[in-house]
Amino acid sequence: MVSAVTSAMGVLFADPNIGRDGIYIADGGAPILVRVVSRQADAITDFGDARLWSETTRIDLCVAEVPAPRPGDRLEIDGDAFLIQGEPVRDRERLIWTVDLRPA
Repeated sequence: MVSAVTSAMGVLFADPNIGRDGIYIADGGAPILVRVVSRQADAITDFGDARLWSETTRIDLCVAEVPAPRPGDRLEIDGDAFLIQGEPVRDRERLIWTVDLRPA
């Protein structure tokens, strides 16, 4: 039986105003068509007495589509290529991966 949370996440990722198509390529693997939700928020990092601002590219992936993303795996979104950097993090319900990206 599908939970209400799982159903809601499916609706959000399928919504053309929220989710976008992407191509996920595991290191040494075949390309997979996936849906992504972009979270391109700015990050503020404290460094001593200074605060540094930087743009970030962070996206959400469905665990059902990408069960084990790893640093170095590649994502192509709207013709732009990115590599996963750092360890992906799953949400509390274990349905969504949040990954940080950098240009490839």
